[in-house]
Amino acid sequence: MLSLLLAVLLLSPAAAAPAPGPAADLLLTHGKVWTADPAKPRAEAVAVRDGRVVFVGSDAEAVRWKGGTTRVIDLGGRLVTPGFEDAHMHLMSGARNLERLDLTDETTLAGLQQRIRRFAEANPRSPWVVGRGWVYGSFPGGLPTREQLDAVVPDRPAYMDGYDGHTGWANSKALALAGITRETKDPVNGVIVRDPKTGEPTGALKEAAGSLVEDLVPEPDAERHYALLLKALGTLNRDGITAVQDAGWTKEEAARFLPLLERARKEGKLTVRARLTVDIAPGDPAPGIAEAVRLRKLYPDGPIVFGGVKGYVDGVVEAHTAAMLAPYSDDPSLGAGTPRWEDGALRDAVAAADREGLQVWLHAIGDRGIRMALDAYEAAAKANGPRDRRHRVEHVEAVSAADVPRFGALGVVAAMQPLHANPDQNNADVWAKNVGPERESRGFAWRLVEKEGGRIAFGSDWPVVTPDVFRGMYCAVARKTREGTPAGGWQPQLAVSVESALRHYTVDAAFAGFAEKERGSIAVGQRADLVVLSRDVLSVPPDEILKTRALLTLFGGKTVWRDPSF
Repeated sequence: MLSLLLAVLLLSPAAAAPAPGPAADLLLTHGKVWTADPAKPRAEAVAVRDGRVVFVGSDAEAVRWKGGTTRVIDLGGRLVTPGFEDAHMHLMSGARNLERLDLTDETTLAGLQQRIRRFAEANPRSPWVVGRGWVYGSFPGGLPTREQLDAVVPDRPAYMDGYDGHTGWANSKALALAGITRETKDPVNGVIVRDPKTGEPTGALKEAAGSLVEDLVPEPDAERHYALLLKALGTLNRDGITAVQDAGWTKEEAARFLPLLERARKEGKLTVRARLTVDIAPGDPAPGIAEAVRLRKLYPDGPIVFGGVKGYVDGVVEAHTAAMLAPYSDDPSLGAGTPRWEDGALRDAVAAADREGLQVWLHAIGDRGIRMALDAYEAAAKANGPRDRRHRVEHVEAVSAADVPRFGALGVVAAMQPLHANPDQNNADVWAKNVGPERESRGFAWRLVEKEGGRIAFGSDWPVVTPDVFRGMYCAVARKTREGTPAGGWQPQLAVSVESALRHYTVDAAFAGFAEKERGSIAVGQRADLVVLSRDVLSVPPDEILKTRALLTLFGGKTVWRDPSF
């Protein structure tokens, strides 16, 4: 009888082998764990010790990791995923814009003017009225005018950046301060939009022309910007985001912003892992490459990493500045857009950065711009020999059918932002009309890239659009607005599955940042960056994704966000 009892005890879960080492600091149990690890795709429990995952498996097995000081969280059947990673954003710009007027989700001129007027009235002592987020479809003809802004802010300079950051809207006071008149020449890679009859500036400033005004807007001092950074980190954590990849700093921005990130790290307040890049300019990319090499030596790993350079091949479809292979469909007289680089210069710059072992990010939206980027990457690989490059094309909005397979073949990451494809009036009335039906059929072609073996990393481009992962995921899966339009989805053949979307926000995004061995999946040895969701997005109808929120966000096993209801 005694021997039988001993045998039962040995076989029972409670008598499982002891944990190999100290007990866990944290134990998550009774959950649905989506690991993004093909070796063990599903589990019930996760154990964390010293900031890393030490166990992934069943509740029965997890018991052996429990000690006297182990914190245990019963998940009650909720879904756990790796912490989300935003593979393309502008962290410090997002932080700064938290105190500016937010014009996103407003789609009428009257609505924009009302918001701007109220903001100006609420901030009477501010020397400037500054905001961002308007969409092209809000204006007759697709572009704003100074008179429309003068009507609500006549007494101070006002400047509103477009949602994509590629077109600015200035009032008469701001134009005067910048010295922009009918005689002012267009800057390199910029266009001062002018009245075709009078030649006077209309108030719309495309691409680099926006800097003529924006550079005059007062920046927050270091202390204020630090407070905004902490607020931004909290916003990201509430969305379940634990890592970001920043799309380009100038040398001056690095000098201004790195001390703020360092301060947050030293104070234990840096609650996302940040991979950063340095801008390279078409005229002279060498200084940017040298700065990236210098910063990579200082920040090779850890929560702050430098590893790449970022360049702009073209502009955006809405402003007719994206480089296309054929003229724009809405008005062929406007041409096909002009790349910011000559082909040879781009190839030389990419090859030079590649020789230094840097990852290259190229903003390319039009089909010609995308082809130029892929051609440059292919040429660099031939010139410099094989290595693990993971170069990237950012945005990939209107890709040629012939170039879709090249992402997989060349090992180039397609870094894309689902909410850029939000099928609102801006996309329907401006983007789609500008490219025409044939190119529209491959607009934001996530599914095509997947099918051809390419790897996609999802992000937001914040502050261009919200960093809300659930809104992005819904758009990726449904190709609809939050209101559910259009009924069948916009170009639904290009949608991806929920599981694919999750991968693109986790393990694929980590891969794009050379970090898949540290994060992006829930596996033994990985950083314990985890998020508990209020809904099982893998099993609910797509509309339910919009109602999902992060209940608990863990960063290195520590709670950085917990919903009061959980």
